[in-house]
This record gives sequence, C-alpha cells and structure tokens, in this order.
Amino acid sequence: MARASAENSPVAQASVGLERDVFLRTLLRHLAGTLEDVVGLKEASGFISVVGQRMGEEMNEGYRKALSLPQLDREQVAQVLVDLKRRIQGDFFILEQDDEKIVLGNRACPFAEKVLGRPSLCMMTSNVFGFIASENLGYAKVSLEETIALGHKGCRVVVYLKPTAAAQAAEGREYIRTH
Repeated sequence: MARASAENSPVAQASVGLERDVFLRTLLRHLAGTLEDVVGLKEASGFISVVGQRMGEEMNEGYRKALSLPQLDREQVAQVLVDLKRRIQGDFFILEQDDEKIVLGNRACPFAEKVLGRPSLCMMTSNVFGFIASENLGYAKVSLEETIALGHKGCRVVVYLKPTAAAQAAEGREYIRTH
C-alpha cells in the first residue's frame, strides 16, 4: 500500500486557519500578552519599544539607501511612514502635515485582529515612526491618540516634529536624533 504524500493527506487538507502570517501575528500577540501580564503594560511597552527602535533603524537605512539620500525631508518622512505600513498591510494615510507635525490616520493594523487588547504592540508604530522622524528631522514626539488595540475604529497618530507647547502637552514618547 502506497503512502499518501504529506500534502495530500487528510491532515494537510484539513481546514485549519494556520499559515505563516497568522502564526507570527499570533505569536507576537501572545508574547506581548505574556509580557503585559508578567511585568505590566508599561514595562512590556518598554521591551517592545527596544525592538521597534531596531526595526526603525533598519527601515530608515533601507529607505535612505533605496532613495540614494543621506537624509529625508519632512515630506519624504511622511511618505515613508505611510509606505512602510502599506508594505506590511497597514492602511495609514496622512490627515495633515506642516513644519510642526505629521498627523496620520489608519484603518487597518498590520497585526490585524491580533492587536485587540494588546496596546504594547503599538510601541512598534511609535518607535519606528519616532526613530525615522527624529533621525531625519532631529526631533519627534509620537502621540498615539487613538488605537485599534484599545478598541477604536482606527488609529490617529500625531508625530510632532518640534518641541512646541502642543507637543509638550501631548502624551507620548520623545525621540531625538542619535547621530
């Protein structure tokens, strides 16, 4: 009797919602949840911030290299923030921008439904956006005014580009150029 190949077996044909993207998003959800439960939301956000900064460094370098630019201007930074989220299945868009801030909206989180109830995962957005903006423009403060993780219909993220009174009054994280 011939053995059925692995791809044709009943197990392989079973309708199980498992593939790499779902697996990785679920893994991140559980890692974030475990951190939030064990060390608390603030500390979990701190750990995820470190990862977000590293991701921001890599993405910033990647865009600068791809665009053959030593530094991005404000308009390019705004475009990069939208583009990088688009590439990972987010749906960010620019609501407004000027010399003091970039305001972004979002209709879809890259973590999809796995972000619900896991606000520490939003530190990825904060740190990637903050790192890229500050490294290119000198300063950033990222305020996550609304997030899907906390049950909002979408996200509203303000990236302040100067330490104005409005930036100082906003809740968020500050980022300053490291180089």
